[in-house]
Amino acid sequence: MYLFIIFIANITLFALIFIFYKHLSHFSYPNLPPGNIGFPFLGETLSFLSSGRPEKFVSDRVRRFSSAVFKTHIVGSPAAVVSGSLGNKFLFTNEDKLVVSWWPDSVNKIFPSSMKTSSIEEAKNLRNLLPQFLKPEALQSYVGVMDEIARRHFDEEWANKDRVLVHLLTKRFTFRLACRLFLNIEDQDKVEKLGEPFNLIGSGIFSVPIDFPGTPYNRAIKAAKLVRKELIEIIRSQMRIDPTVGKASSNQDFLSHMLSLSDAKEEDVADKILGLLIAGHDTASTVCTFIVKYLAELPHVYELVLHEQMEIEKEKGRGELLKWEDIKKMKYSWNVACEVMRLTPPVPGAFRQAIHPFSFDGFFIPKGWKLYWSANATHRNPEYFPEPERFEPRRFEGNGPAPYTYIPFGGGPRMCPGKEYARLEILVFIHNLVKRFRWEKVFPHENTVFNPFPFPSNGLPIRIFPYSS
Repeated sequence: MYLFIIFIANITLFALIFIFYKHLSHFSYPNLPPGNIGFPFLGETLSFLSSGRPEKFVSDRVRRFSSAVFKTHIVGSPAAVVSGSLGNKFLFTNEDKLVVSWWPDSVNKIFPSSMKTSSIEEAKNLRNLLPQFLKPEALQSYVGVMDEIARRHFDEEWANKDRVLVHLLTKRFTFRLACRLFLNIEDQDKVEKLGEPFNLIGSGIFSVPIDFPGTPYNRAIKAAKLVRKELIEIIRSQMRIDPTVGKASSNQDFLSHMLSLSDAKEEDVADKILGLLIAGHDTASTVCTFIVKYLAELPHVYELVLHEQMEIEKEKGRGELLKWEDIKKMKYSWNVACEVMRLTPPVPGAFRQAIHPFSFDGFFIPKGWKLYWSANATHRNPEYFPEPERFEPRRFEGNGPAPYTYIPFGGGPRMCPGKEYARLEILVFIHNLVKRFRWEKVFPHENTVFNPFPFPSNGLPIRIFPYSS
């Protein structure tokens, strides 16, 4: 028995030494960036996820190492974090040359079809399907539909109430839009049936990947299965009743369009729809939420937005819906939205993977390493935005910020293809909000937290008052 215990102890010690050696071997290359590598497996992942603000993880280490690039070990991989406009430019302009977009392997459990190829390949496939759906003439036709849905949303969810929870309602609004435009679903019961589990996916997809009952990651996997099952039923129903399947049309919802262009299986189509809903839902609702926050805090900005929107409203006939020409007049309102995204980027950052070894800023980056860029590294840098903590929409007049300093939608070939779609839904939301209500925050100093997208810690409750001129 004693010898058996000694044997097990030696095997365990050998395994630990091997694991530690392998961990160190990732960082044995010469001339790597400065930084910490943490412990095997975990690295600095817990610090990265639990820092409360992703930019704090980055800014603390940039100051500590006095470098625009530093090494770390997060999400199970050796990584380099780059910051500054030069770092952004390098990553965005070398897409598919030196780097490719990357997501943790844990995402594959939520999107099983990506396991057949890769999450990278799946993203490329989805991006190839989007241009037809998001081309200018298609977007112009969505304005009236968005405005009609926004009017219903504010009638049903905001009107005749003294107090509302903004973050919850903006998520409902953007999800309702997505269901209508992506899936042609207008039945509110169906929307709510999809929406309840859907929120669990967004909060769990980038959580610590522990697949154990009760964890956010486990709940996200279960919720994704449930949503996927509902989407497959919708897909089958669409294929039975839609005679346009197989014939692409410029005014189709995204599902019909994808079925007309793709020979993918139902499960694969469902995963693509699921990914698109996540990408277009949480980000836009985040921006709408923080627009409400900043307009409550800055009455002079609210008044300028209100004036612009009421000038548009005065030119409309009774009950007339917004048109593309109206959207083009909302210049100051869009500048406000841009400044909100500068101060609170809906996507704090993203990962790339090195497909070739290269040098950046004098440091060596090995093949296979992950690279992370942070929006706030430039958004709150006084070198690029003087008085970065001051809310100033006029920064975006004229030529606007310098290239690669303002990156809420990413940049280069990987710039978010849904940028113009997001602009439409955000501006339609602003128009319908300010022409109907004034409001004030319930908690004047509510904190912002991340999970993984930023949101007010209490959901941004506000007191609302009908607008009267």
